[in-house]
Formats: sequence, structure tokens, C-alpha cells
Amino acid sequence: MINMRFVISFNSINYCRRQFARCLSTMANPLIAVCQMTSTNDKEKNLQFVRELTAKAKSRSACIAFFPEACDYLADNKKETISMAQPLTGSTVACYKDIAKSNKIWLSLGGLHEALPDNEHHISNTHIVINSDGEIVGTYRKAHLFDMDNKNTGVRLMESDYVLPGEKIEPPIPTPIGKLGLSICYDMRFPELSLTLRNMGAQILTYPSAFTYQTGAAHWKTILRARAIETQCYVVAAAQTGTHNKKRVSWGHAMIIDPWGTVVAQCSEKTGIALAEIDLNLIQQIRENMPCENHRRTDLYPKMESLKCPS
Repeated sequence: MINMRFVISFNSINYCRRQFARCLSTMANPLIAVCQMTSTNDKEKNLQFVRELTAKAKSRSACIAFFPEACDYLADNKKETISMAQPLTGSTVACYKDIAKSNKIWLSLGGLHEALPDNEHHISNTHIVINSDGEIVGTYRKAHLFDMDNKNTGVRLMESDYVLPGEKIEPPIPTPIGKLGLSICYDMRFPELSLTLRNMGAQILTYPSAFTYQTGAAHWKTILRARAIETQCYVVAAAQTGTHNKKRVSWGHAMIIDPWGTVVAQCSEKTGIALAEIDLNLIQQIRENMPCENHRRTDLYPKMESLKCPS
């Protein structure tokens, strides 16, 4: 005998799903997904997780998925970090291209560990953007390297030991969600970079990160909200989370912040995705109502290099 309550319940669920899908399909603004993962030195496992999160983002109608710094791998030591690096023409990026193309979705990935020609001792920390046809349409190499050698705490994290700093601020990239400005993790502590990207036309700023747990607990959300407020841009910060190895734990809390400084989507400490709309009209509205750029006294701001105090 058929249980009618089950039939009614099942039909109700299907109806809700159809209504939700119809609602998503008629959204005026594009959806994006910010992703959170726990990379290790197992490159294949990390790659599989990128596949799964991309498919999840696509199934929820996101047109771009943002992945964190070191989404390719997070090694146990400097030697391993360098030896595992690949050029952008390598197999890992080829897989990312295939993931983007097969899912018909854009991907923001970075920073990746990019092997450099004729350099056995250093790599680049490189953020790439791949379009839905599987083509690299943007590349940025991290300019500000995270160096900490604290004798009091015994913490030593020297990115410059094995990474060469980037030498260029890349122009924002036209994407289905607007003009995307590229940065990586520690870059967020330098508002000059975000303001430059805003002045170059950026509407969305990205900070794919592997933020340490202690600094993340203290500064992560505050800094990201500040970058959104001062530039009047959306901020998208994908994040690493949890324990990667015996030496490394990341804060997590991947988030999307609107140009008013409101956190509109956020992950917790778990792996997964969070989604939000990008409303370009909101950006325009906020910039018109509070036209900070019209009031900026660039005539009073000399080059900061000339103002540095002697050591």
C-alpha cells in the first residue's frame, strides 16, 4: 500500500527544488562561490578536492569559483615546496583548465607554486584566472612576501627564502561578474595595492589566502572589511583551513564582503563553499553616494619612499 504522506512529502520537496532552481535562473545578479580547503603535500588529493568543490559551485549556479592560496599543495618543508612546483604549462594547471572547461565555469586559483626556468632555488607564488573555455586570462605574481623571524616566539616563516616577489600590479580582468583585481594573502595588509587596483578600474578584489591561525584570529576579518570599505569594491577571500602538517595550521573563514563592508557570505572552519551575488549596481550606488575618490588629496601624498625614517 502506498504511503500517501510520503508521496505528498516527496512531491513537496521536488516542488521546492524546482522553485529554488527557477529562482536561481532568474537572478538579476551573478552568483560566485568562495571555496575553503585543507591542502597537504598530496597533490592528487588536493586536485580531487578542487574538482569536487568546482562541481558543487556549478551545481549551485555559480559562474566563478574562487580557490585559496596553495590550492595545488602545501608541502612540509622548503626543499619539498620547490621540488613539487610546476610551470604554468605543467600537468596541474592543465587539469585546472579541464575542470573549468568541463564545468563551464571560471576559476580563480592562487597562489600556485610556479616553477621558474633556470632557477633551482626560488619559485613564484602565482594567482591565475581561467575562463569557462579553459584558457588562462589573468596572471599575477605575489608582490608582498610574508617574512617572520621572531626570536621571542621562535616562529620563523620566511617566504622570501624560496619565493621571488612579483614586480608588477596587473590590470583588473574583465569577467562575467565585473572587473577583477588580483592579489594574494599577505598583499591584503598593504592598502596601496588595493587602492591602485581600484584606480585601475577594479570592482572586485581577490585575496586567496593561507592565513596563519594566530594572525587570522586577530586580523583577518578586520583587514578584509577595511579593504572593501576604503576601495568601495567587493572583496573575495578564499581560504585554507585546519591542520596541513605538524608545523602549519590555517585560520579559515573564507568570506565575501560587499562594498559597504558587510560580510555577505562566510565559511566557518570546515571545508566547503559559500555563495553570494555580485551586484555591480550596488558598487555604483555606494560610490555615487560617498564619492571618496573625488576627495582624495593625491597632491598631498608624496612618494612614501621619501618619507621613510632612517633605520
